[in-house]
Amino acid sequence: MSPLPGGASDIDAVAEAPAAYAAVSPPPRRWFGRPSLESANAAGWLFLAPALVLIGVFFFLPVAASLLLSLTDFDIYAVGDPSYARFVGLRNYSRLIGSPEFWQALKNTFIFALAGGPLTVAASLAAALLVNARLARFRGFFRTIYFIPFVTTLVAVSVVWRYLYHPQYGLINYLLAKVGIHGPDWLGDPRWALPAIILMSVWKNFGYNMLIFVAGLQAIPADLYEAAQLDGAGPLLRFRHVTLPMLGPTMLFVGLVTMIGYFQLFAEPYVMTQGGPLGATTSVVLLMYEEGFRWWRMGYAAALAFVLFIVMLLWTAIQFRLQRRGAVA
Repeated sequence: MSPLPGGASDIDAVAEAPAAYAAVSPPPRRWFGRPSLESANAAGWLFLAPALVLIGVFFFLPVAASLLLSLTDFDIYAVGDPSYARFVGLRNYSRLIGSPEFWQALKNTFIFALAGGPLTVAASLAAALLVNARLARFRGFFRTIYFIPFVTTLVAVSVVWRYLYHPQYGLINYLLAKVGIHGPDWLGDPRWALPAIILMSVWKNFGYNMLIFVAGLQAIPADLYEAAQLDGAGPLLRFRHVTLPMLGPTMLFVGLVTMIGYFQLFAEPYVMTQGGPLGATTSVVLLMYEEGFRWWRMGYAAALAFVLFIVMLLWTAIQFRLQRRGAVA
């Protein structure tokens, strides 16, 4: 090897060549390598853009329009000519606060949600434990049978249950009479109308939550049950210390979805009782429908919708806080 000028050998020159080339030449363009952070962000926003546009147009824009509507006296005259609508500020909200119909509807909604929600979750979990048990047979058949009420039209179910609740010809009172009990007028008595609707709603909705619980149960490792059994834990202790903690996220999801749905009670009282008797089954959503589409007080109905939205938002926050506190404990 002949030495180069300055005393460097050929090997040193070859070793320094890539560095010198990299210093004077632009970086090679990557065609198939990992993209840069900026291009990855741009691609992410590009993929999200259609969904964000749809959410903005069909959710946030109507919500903003409803909020603006709740600050006006928009009525049937304004439907023909929007210039008749006047800005009234918070008058609709102060009016509903002083309305006994609103407080009755809010009370009915809370009773329905606080009684029907836990009953639905409990029935769903019990059914999931039964159909997921090792000794259970025909699991697919029973899962299908329990899920059918959920996919059945709510109006059709309500009509059928209205006949079941008939005080003279209904099946329920017929069976009660067989054991010597005189059944009440389920949908005509203010004391029984709302419990009757709660019972029907639990029956209709527990199948959907049951499938979610079954998925949660099948995700629990069998090692945990075996370890608990080796420690001497019986079925109840295994359920309390293994099943319930491992179903925590599933329980939170099911509870939130169920409560949000129950706060929007509408079709059941609309079909079965029309909000009666004596307003015993009038919910906030049913009252909102009557104000908006029967009496055309759209501004007042929009104020009702926003109050219900705030109630549901607060209740969801409370559930998240309780779940977090339970997880920490």
